[in-house]
Parts: sequence; C-alpha cells; structure tokens
Amino acid sequence: MIEVYSMMNNALKHLLAIGLLFMITLVGQAQVLKPATWSHEYSKKQVAVGEEIDLVFNVKIDKNWYLYSSDFDPDLGPMVTEFKFQKNPSYELVGKIVPVKPKKKYDDLWEGEYTYFVGTAQFRQKIRVLKPELLVKGTYEYQVCTDVDGRCIPFDDEFTFTNRQLTITGAAAPVTAPQKEIQKELQQENEQAAPPDATQDVAENAAIAAEDTIATTTAVTATSVEAEDTTSAAVAAIPAANDEATAGGGGLWAFMLVAFGSGLVALLTPCVFPMVPMTVSFFTNSGGSRAQGIFKAFIYGLSIIAIYTIIGTIVAKLFGADGANFISTHWLPNLLFFLIFVVFAMSFFGMFEITLPSSWLTKVDSQADKGGWIGVFFMAFTLVLVSFSCTGPIVGSILVASAGGETVRPIVGMFGFSLAFALPFTLFAVFPSWLSGLPKSGGWLNSVKVVLGFIELALALKFLSVADQVYHWGLLDREVYLALWIVIFTLMGFYLLGKLKFSHDSDLKYISVPRLFFAILTFGFVIYLVPGMFGAPLKALSGYLPPQTTQDFDLNRMAVSGAVPANQLCETPKYDDFLDLPHGLQGYFDLEQAKKCAAEQGKPIFIDFTGHGCVNCREMEANVWSDPAVLQRLRQDYVIAALYVDDKTELAESEQYTSAYDGKLKATLGKKYADYQITKFNVNAQPYYVLMDENENVLVKPIAYDLNVDNFVKFLDAGVAAYKAKQQVAQR
Repeated sequence: MIEVYSMMNNALKHLLAIGLLFMITLVGQAQVLKPATWSHEYSKKQVAVGEEIDLVFNVKIDKNWYLYSSDFDPDLGPMVTEFKFQKNPSYELVGKIVPVKPKKKYDDLWEGEYTYFVGTAQFRQKIRVLKPELLVKGTYEYQVCTDVDGRCIPFDDEFTFTNRQLTITGAAAPVTAPQKEIQKELQQENEQAAPPDATQDVAENAAIAAEDTIATTTAVTATSVEAEDTTSAAVAAIPAANDEATAGGGGLWAFMLVAFGSGLVALLTPCVFPMVPMTVSFFTNSGGSRAQGIFKAFIYGLSIIAIYTIIGTIVAKLFGADGANFISTHWLPNLLFFLIFVVFAMSFFGMFEITLPSSWLTKVDSQADKGGWIGVFFMAFTLVLVSFSCTGPIVGSILVASAGGETVRPIVGMFGFSLAFALPFTLFAVFPSWLSGLPKSGGWLNSVKVVLGFIELALALKFLSVADQVYHWGLLDREVYLALWIVIFTLMGFYLLGKLKFSHDSDLKYISVPRLFFAILTFGFVIYLVPGMFGAPLKALSGYLPPQTTQDFDLNRMAVSGAVPANQLCETPKYDDFLDLPHGLQGYFDLEQAKKCAAEQGKPIFIDFTGHGCVNCREMEANVWSDPAVLQRLRQDYVIAALYVDDKTELAESEQYTSAYDGKLKATLGKKYADYQITKFNVNAQPYYVLMDENENVLVKPIAYDLNVDNFVKFLDAGVAAYKAKQQVAQR
C-alpha cells in the first residue's frame, strides 16, 4: 500500500512539474504587449442641451515606455496619436483634440521636434450637446515605444460615450452679447499666450470647460493645458509632467565634471590667476593666528561657492523644466545663444571687454573693507565681479549648456564650477609653500583667453544648427558645419604655434613644450574632422554634428550603393510609388509578391516588420543595415519584404478581412501586417526581423532591435545556411 502511495505521489509530482513547465512556456511565448491602458470619462457629471463639455481620455503608461502625443507634425516620422469621431446628430465637435501638458523633445534622427507622454497622458475633446440622447463613438490610433530594448508598437481601439454616465438636462440659457465678448477676449488672451509655433486651431480651441453655463477658459499653449474640474477626481489625479525622470544620474555627474573643469580653466585667465597669490597672502599675513587665517580662507572659498550656486538656483527657478525644454529646442533662444557665444568669442579675442558697471564694484568693495566674516564674504563677491570679464563667458556657457530640461542642472553646473574656482584659494591658504610652485603671470594667460575664444566660436555653431534643423532652413548642413569647424581649429592650431597673432598678444620668441603638445592635439583633431567632409561618420562627435542625411556629398554612401549589384526583382513591387527601402536596396512591400519571387530565385525571404513612426527601425537601418557586410548579404542572399504595420493605405475590398485574433475588420495595409505579425509570430513590437522560406517556414529564431552588427551578420548567415540545408533535404 505504501509503495502504491509512493508511486502515485511521484506521478503527481511529475504531472505538476509538466504543468508548471507548460505554463512557463506559454508565459515565455506570450509576447503580445500592451504598455498603455486607456480609459475615458466626461469632464463633469451634468450638462444641459446646448452646453459644451469635454470628453476626457486618460492613459496609464507602463514604466520605461512613452506615448507619442497628437500635436506635432505628422510628416515628421513618429506616429501621431489620432482620434476619429463618428458623426451623430446628438453632438458636434468644438475645435480639435487637445493633449494636456505633453513633454517636448528634439530628435536628431527625425530632424525635428515631437511631443510625448511618460507615466500618464490625457487628451481632451470639447463637444456641444445637441440632444439628450447623447452618443459619441469613434476610434483612436497611437504608438508607444521604449528605449530599453528599442521596441515600438502601434495600436488602435474604439471608444463610446453615452448618456448613461451623464445627467443631461433641458436647454441651456442662451449666451448673451456681453458673455460672448468675454469669451472672445479670453480666446484672444489664449492666442497671445501661445508660443509662435503653436497651431492656430489648438490655440483657439484648447480651453477647458468648467461647471458653469459659461465655459471658463484658461491660458492654453500647443503643449500645455491647465485643467480645473472640481467634479472629476480622476482628472485631478493626473499629475503634471515631471522633470526628466528618465535622465540618468550619470549625465549630471558628467556635466558637473565638465563644469568643474571649466572652473579650473577660468583660474588660468588673466583676470583671475594673478589674484590667487594676492588673496592668499592677505589671509596668511593679516594678523591673528594661522588657524584664523586658514578658517577665513575656508569661509572665502565657501562664499564663492555660495554666490555661484545661488546664481544657478535663480536660473533654475526662473526657467524650470518646461522653460529649459523651450530654451533647448525653440529657434529663438538657440539663435540668441549663438549670437551670445559669438560675442563671448570676440571678447576673448580682445575686440572689447565685457565688464560690469564700476559703481557695483565700488559698493561691494566698500563692504569688503569693513573686515570680519561679512567682509570676507564681500571679498569673495568682489572677486566674482572683478573677474567677470574673463569668467562671464565661461559661466554663461555652463548656464546655456544646462538648459536641457532638468531643473537641477544649472545648480549642479554652478556648484561644480565654483568648487574648482574656490579650491585653490583655500588650499594655498592651508599650504602657503605651494605658492612658490605657481608659474609667473605673463602673456601665456592671454593665450588661454584666445584659445577659449576659438572654442566658444566652435560651440556657437551647435546652437545655430539646432534652430536650422528644427525649421529646415538649410543654412548649416553637415559639410558646411564641418568646414567651419576645420577652419576654426586650424586657426587655433596656428595661433598655438605663434603663426597667428592678435594686437594684445606679447612677442613669442619660442613655443613651450605644453603649447606644442596642445598644437599637436588641435591639428590631430582637424585631421580627424577632414574625412567627415566626404561622408565619414565621425561617431565620436555625432551628438554635436548635424545628421549625416543633411550631407550632399557622401562617398561612403556612394561606395556602399555601388559596390554590390542591386537586388534583382521579379516584378514591379506594389506600393513602390510611396514606399521604399534604405541604402538603395530593392524589395517588396507585399508578402505574397516576396514569396513568389523567393520561389523563382531560390532565395530565403528577409521580412522586416517596420513602421513609418518606428524610431528604432530607423536606427537599425542607419547603424546596422548600412554596414557593408550587412548590405552585401541583403542584396545578394535574400528577397526583402518590408511590411509596414502602421501604413494607412486602404486595401482593395476583396483583400479586406476580419481578424481571427481580435474579430476586427482589417481594411488597411498596416492593419493587415500588424495582424499577421501577431497571429503568426505572437509579437506586436517593431523592429522585428524574420527569415523564412517561400512557404512561410521560419528558418532561424527571429530577432528584434540590436545595434550589434556582428550579431546581425551571424543572423543573416544562419538563415542562409538553414535555407540551403532545407533545400538539400528536399532534393534527396
């Protein structure tokens, strides 16, 4: 009996293990994701016929994912969130859909600015109720992406608003003439509050309805709507856009190190360097004990740090995250910063000096003469003001560089700069014997200023480039940008060698060894830049240069496209009048055509599940497909099928069908292939690459976003090997 029980127990354990393994396998294969959850509601509980009310769409977005908004250029690239409303006699639309406080970002790949949501999102559409039997139906399409593994997923869904969630009373009181005037004035205020790039329709119609018979509007911009509804707890619970929560701490540390280095450079300017021994001597020889002198030096250093950090805090409070985003992306501040940097460079070159009013210096210096701890603070303040003609451009550069969307960056930048700036004054007060090791003041200090001027001039072009790319002026393409940098740094190299001289420079009979090494580094950098004029990627500088697509003359692109003969097509591809493949590749956009051609040519099929708004698809094409080894294999070994999952092209009526997966009609090219990807491969994210034969048999395990070129080459080679092995087996 015991043996029977033991056998039954073991069998039960095996069954449980098999069941658990089966469940784990199912979970592992279930890759259909839905990172965004939508809900909708009315903006208030009660409305009268004739009144306006908001339809509120709330979205909860999973961590590490983001949702594209609805208010940027749909031709830019990413998939814009789009709403479609079915006509019904019970209501009428008032204006357009309005996103509530999306974030804004410039993307180098798309060469433009887009808006998006992280964490939560909200969209509002104002309607006017015409009948008590209210019925609002429609659809929305959207795309969510993640930078963690490069996936992007397009979705579409339906919505229905009825009078069940709303109390609808009789007709509203008519709007009187004075009330109309008030509404008109509020509307004009909203238009004036909107930024220059705001679209007129959004600016006019983005007001949020309140619980009164007269809608109380608030100032609205294209990217910001302040919603105030006392009856809707769910709406009130949606937080305002946070600071860049996804920004890593490493970026702040790197920025602080750059600011710290800038503070060390500022010490080597002619306005500051001579002040070091003078100030230290004051603390060590001003009477009292040595400990008191050292303590005063510490207070002096802390005062310098406090003054600069307060400046950073003021900048952070004035602009905040939204202001900093505007500064870093809008054309006007970028053009202004370009001009400021050019002025800074001219000042460093000696054309003029940027100084503060002498009355300021006199007042602060008089406070420093009073002595005591307050006097020490004002001594530090005097140093900050006196050195402004040299440190002002450096400090201004740090504050401008900190305008990237994070409130804390100006504070961190100023703290790092002031820490390096104050450190020598304190250290030399503690160790006065170190002063004897300092180099003597002289013409080399002015050379430091001039070199900084060249660097300021080069950095100025970055701000002009941002404005140029956002608004497609075409003034500063990549080769023009590189040509200017080559000229600037070549002149800087000649200056370091003493071949270029300004009026305020001292005679240079010979060059020092450090100066020679700096000249070597400068000319080395120039030589590194030169191949970029002919299409070299210059990956180390990719974040500072305009996109390579703006370069007209690109030998690398020409060589790659001409080195290997183009794919041989069996017939004219469908949809090739508006769809194409990158890097001169040829292929199909219809799977049946690709299967037919693969059978004729005896080649496997390379399926690229992609999308017009898929950022990471473009990154794979730019960084992986462009490699000569990858291009050669795609051209020679495969029939390519690029299947767009977000294309809006209507299918012929005979090709439309109802999906077995979700029971919905698939009437567009994009919906057809999105459904095919889900039903065939149980995946809904892009990019997604599949290698198969003409009978749709998968040859190797599909892959997704991976910027490692070697991995992609191995993937393609494995597909060819599997296809040939399959053919050999079939021929036996």
